[in-house]
Amino acid sequence: MSLLKTYLELSKVKITVAVSFTTITGYVLANGAFDSGLILPTLGIFLLACASSALNHYQEREADAKMERTKDRPIPSGRISSLHTLLFIMVLTVIGSWVLLEGSNFLGMQLGLLAMIWYNGIYTPLKRKTAFAVIPGSVIGSLPPMVGWVAGGGNLFDPSAMILAFFFFIWQVPHFWLLMLKYGEEYKKAGYPSISSIYSPQQIKNTTFIWTLSTGISALMIPFFRITNSLISSIGVLLACIWLIYVFVNLLKKTSTNFNPFYYFMRINYFVLAVMIFLSIDHLIA
Repeated sequence: MSLLKTYLELSKVKITVAVSFTTITGYVLANGAFDSGLILPTLGIFLLACASSALNHYQEREADAKMERTKDRPIPSGRISSLHTLLFIMVLTVIGSWVLLEGSNFLGMQLGLLAMIWYNGIYTPLKRKTAFAVIPGSVIGSLPPMVGWVAGGGNLFDPSAMILAFFFFIWQVPHFWLLMLKYGEEYKKAGYPSISSIYSPQQIKNTTFIWTLSTGISALMIPFFRITNSLISSIGVLLACIWLIYVFVNLLKKTSTNFNPFYYFMRINYFVLAVMIFLSIDHLIA
C-alpha cells in the first residue's frame, strides 16, 4: 500500500486527472457525443501525464530536496530510488503510448508524446534558465485537448481546434504566476530564477490580472466562433468569465496584508473546470 501511495505521488494524480478531463473536452467537442471512444484516448493521456510527472520528480530531485514544500517528495525523502522511478516511467510511457495509439491514431500518439517531450525536455530545463519559462511551457496544456480532438474525428488544423488549444494554453500562465507569488522565495532558494526577483508583488499581481483577463477573453472566443451550439452553455461560459474578472480585479488593489495567492489559484482552477463542464455538456443541451 505504501508503494502504491508513492506511485500515486510520483504521478501527481490530482493534476494528471485534471489533464485527462481536458482530453475528454476536446473529444466531445469534435465528436459531438459522449461515447466509449473517449475511454482509451483519455486513459492514454492519463498514463503519459503520470509518466511525465514522475520524470519531473526525477529531474528535479536535487532541487526538491532544498525546498520546504517538496523535500518530502518520494525521491528526496528516500522512499523510492531513482532507478526504481526510471523503471516506473518507462513502463507508463510504453503502455500509455500503446493505449493512445489504439484509442486515437498515430497523430494522437505523437501529440501525447510531444506533450511529454515539451514538459520534460523543454520546459523543465528552461525553468533553470529563465523566470519566464512558463510562457513557452504553457504549450503543454494545449496538447491533451488536441489529442481528444483528433481522437474524436476532428482536424488538427481546424480553426476551432486552434481556439480551443489557445484557451488551454493561456490560462496556465496566471495559474503559474500565482504559485510564484506564494512560493517564489522557495524557488530562489532552490536555484531557480523567479519572477519575484524581477517584479514587485504588486507588479506580479497586475500582470497576473492581465493574463487572467486574457484567459476570460480566450474562453469567450469559444462560443463567439460557434464551437458550441447551445445557448445555455454559451451563457454559462459568459457568466463564468464575468465571475472570474469580478474575483480577480481585486488583484489591482494595492494592499500589502491579507493577500492569499492560493485563494486566487483555486478560483482560476474552478473557472477552467466550469468552462470544461459547459463545453462537454454542450451537445446534450443544444
